[in-house]
Amino acid sequence: MNFAVDDRYFYATIDKMENGNFMNSLLTSNEPAYIKHYSLIFEDLWKNGIDALDRIKDIEAGVHLSDIEVIPSSARAQKLYLDIVKDATEEILWIFPSINAFIRQERIGAIQLAIDAAKERNVKVRIMIPANSVIEQKIQQLKQYCYPSNPIDVRYIVQMSDTKATILVIDRKASLVMEIRDDSKATFIEAIGLSTYSDSKAGVTSYIAIFENLWKQTELYDQLKESKKQLELAYEQLKRHDKMQEEFINIAAYELRTPIQPILGLTQVIRANTKDAKQRELLDVTIRNSKRLQQLTEDILDVTRIEGHSLSLNKVQFNMNDVITNVINDISSSTSPEMYSKEINTTAATPIRLEYSHPQNILVQADKGRIIQVINNLITNAIKFAQKGMVSISLEKKKEQDGNGDEKNYIVISVKDTGKGIDSEILPNLFTKFATKSQTRGTGLGLFISKNIVEAHGGRIWAKNNTDGTGATFSFSLPLAICNKFQ
Repeated sequence: MNFAVDDRYFYATIDKMENGNFMNSLLTSNEPAYIKHYSLIFEDLWKNGIDALDRIKDIEAGVHLSDIEVIPSSARAQKLYLDIVKDATEEILWIFPSINAFIRQERIGAIQLAIDAAKERNVKVRIMIPANSVIEQKIQQLKQYCYPSNPIDVRYIVQMSDTKATILVIDRKASLVMEIRDDSKATFIEAIGLSTYSDSKAGVTSYIAIFENLWKQTELYDQLKESKKQLELAYEQLKRHDKMQEEFINIAAYELRTPIQPILGLTQVIRANTKDAKQRELLDVTIRNSKRLQQLTEDILDVTRIEGHSLSLNKVQFNMNDVITNVINDISSSTSPEMYSKEINTTAATPIRLEYSHPQNILVQADKGRIIQVINNLITNAIKFAQKGMVSISLEKKKEQDGNGDEKNYIVISVKDTGKGIDSEILPNLFTKFATKSQTRGTGLGLFISKNIVEAHGGRIWAKNNTDGTGATFSFSLPLAICNKFQ
C-alpha cells in the first residue's frame, strides 16, 4: 500500500494479486480520523527514516545500512538463532554465561548445527563456557567431532554471575545477544528474555573484541596453569633430590665418624709411647688432620639437623665464666695457638696470645655443649686468621628496654683478633653456608652453625672489622638467666 495525506484528504493505492491477476485499488477519504491516523504514521516513519541524500552518499561510499532488531519474543529469537547458525559460512563465536545456557541450546539443536557447519563447510567454531565437571565429557566429545580437519575449539572461563546473556557472532558480520531471564528454566523459550540482533559493523566489532580479549585471557591462564604445573613438578623433583642428598650426606657423615674415633684414639696412644721426635711430628700431622676430619663430619651433621629443623637443645643452668675459661684452657693445652697460625701463614713466627678480659661469674640457662661449640669456633677462627699479636675474649652483662618498656638482661661474648679483618665480599654473607674465599681456611660451615645455635637460644650473632683497621671482632648475645626461675 502506498499513501499520501494532507490537511484535508487521505489517498491510498492498494496493489494485490487475485486469481493470478494483478489488481489495483484506489482509496480516498476526507474522514478526519483517517487523516489524523495516517498523518501520525507518516510522522513516525519520517522521524525514523534516513535522509535520501545521506543514504545516497552512504551507498556511493559503500557503507552498509545496519539492521538492529530488538526481539521480545523468545520463540522468534529461537527461530532467528537457529537460522543464522545454520547459515554460517566462515566462523561461529559463542560465549555461554552458564552451563544451563549451553545445555538448553544443545537441546534445541544449535550445537548440532554448529557441528554440521564445521564438518560440511569447514566453519571455524570457537566456544567459551564456564568449567564444570558435569559437561566435561560433552565438551571433550565436541572437541573431537571434527578433529583433525577443523576441530571445534572450546575454552573455559570463570562463571559470569554478572553477565546474563549468551553472545553469538556469525561470520564477523552479525551478532545475536540473548538475555537470560531465568537460568533455572529447562527450555530455551522459558529462559530467554529480550534478544538483540545486529549487523551493525561497530556493534559486531565490539562483541568480537570482547570475545578475542576473553579468548587471549583463557590462553594466558592455561599457559600459567601449565607453567605452575611444571614448577610444582620441578619443585617436587627438587625436594626428592634434596631429601636424597640430605640422606646421603647424613649417612656419609655417620660412616666417616665411625672410623675416625679409633684412628684418632690409637694415633694419640702411639704418639704418647713414641720418643722419636720425627715420628712424633708425623703423628702430630695425623692427629691434627684426623681432628679436622672429625670436626668436618660433626659440622655436616649439624647442618643437616639445622636444615631438617631437628637441632635440639638440652638447656641447663651454668656459669658462663667457667665455660669460657675452660675453652681457652683446652685450646691452649691441646694444640698451641702457634700451630693454628702456621696452618694459615707458615711465616708467622710470633706466638699468638689468648687474653680473657673482665672475667665475672654470670649464670645462663642454655645448652652448655652447644655454647662451648660456638665459643670454641670463634676463638679457633680468630687464632687461624690472626698473623701475630693476640686474641682477646670478653664477657659483659648488659640490659636494655624492649618495645613494651620491660627491662631485658643479656650477656655479650666477644672475640677480637689482630688479623687482616673480614673481606668486604664475604662480610654481607658471613653467617651463611660456605661463606669463605679460600679452601685452606675451612668449609665456611662453622659460622652458619654458630648463628643457628645462638638464634635457637633467642640470641643473635654479629661481626665487624675493628675501627683501627686491624683484625675483626665477633660477638654473640644470650638472654640472661634469672636465678629464681630455675630453682
